[in-house]
Amino acid sequence: MKRLYSFMLFLCFWVLVSCGNSSSEGKEQLMVYTSMKEVIIGKIRDEFTAKYPDIEFDYYSAGAGKLMAKIAAERESGQLSVDVLWTSEIPDFYSLKEEGVLETYASSELPNVVSPVEDPDNAFSPARLGTLGIVYNTTKIKNPPTSWEDLLKPEYKNGFAIANPALSGTAMVSIALIEKNMGWDYINKLKENGAKMGQGSGQVVDDTASGDLVASLGVDYIVLDKIAKGATLGFVYPKEMIVIPSPVAIMKGTKNLEAAKKFVDFLLSAEGQKIIASSYTLPVREDVDIDEKSGLVHPKEAVERAMKIDYIALKSEKESIINQFTEIMNK
Repeated sequence: MKRLYSFMLFLCFWVLVSCGNSSSEGKEQLMVYTSMKEVIIGKIRDEFTAKYPDIEFDYYSAGAGKLMAKIAAERESGQLSVDVLWTSEIPDFYSLKEEGVLETYASSELPNVVSPVEDPDNAFSPARLGTLGIVYNTTKIKNPPTSWEDLLKPEYKNGFAIANPALSGTAMVSIALIEKNMGWDYINKLKENGAKMGQGSGQVVDDTASGDLVASLGVDYIVLDKIAKGATLGFVYPKEMIVIPSPVAIMKGTKNLEAAKKFVDFLLSAEGQKIIASSYTLPVREDVDIDEKSGLVHPKEAVERAMKIDYIALKSEKESIINQFTEIMNK
């Protein structure tokens, strides 16, 4: 009996020691909150962890609105889980910067970045140039649209949609860009032609692919990935482009600062930007090849053609833009 008891003690001790020496022991931790879909963040995770096997990388992917609500709740509780934030809703970054919750970090890769927006204080860095164009169902629309005004034509009657700006940060900024450059009058005309407000950015593209819609405002990598997989979709940019930089920022007070800096450096490096470019969206570097056959344009051209907006002013206008667009679409 004593031998059995001793053996059981030894076994328990061995299990405890083994657990204490698990593969995660001694690893740096990194939690990224992002609005990027799996096609991008999944590849980034795989390549980053291959380069830095001593960093245990995890991410939480959701719409920008949900992410900001989650961060607000964590800040309220005093238990912030996020180390790095990466979304496309630029006003959020200006707000967080103003509140003093972003870490200042000037990555050595910053001189290579091309973007219509940059923060001189280095509280955040553009890490991707998200572009949106008109995605259309090729079985429904035989003549591809060439301008924003084309969406007012009869063939788009009751068949065009934009994602809900309260759910999608990309949609919110896109609507703001359209409003600032073409006016609420244009958005009212879209509604008069039967335009709808959909759900998320992915959903309106799915509805276009299925034929429930004839066209929608589509995010580059969501649309082009579906086209590559055989969806009956076309994708075009009007002359005036919607270009939305996706900033990345480190949360102040993170216990994993060094891991967070490594992630930002990797994301902005040619290595990281090649992954972004391979996912049918624009890198922030000119020294990275893009898939021109898909219709993408080079970063500098995108910046030159980009609709202009005051993102700092947008910070305080965000709620009113969401409310006014929703009111118009719900008429």
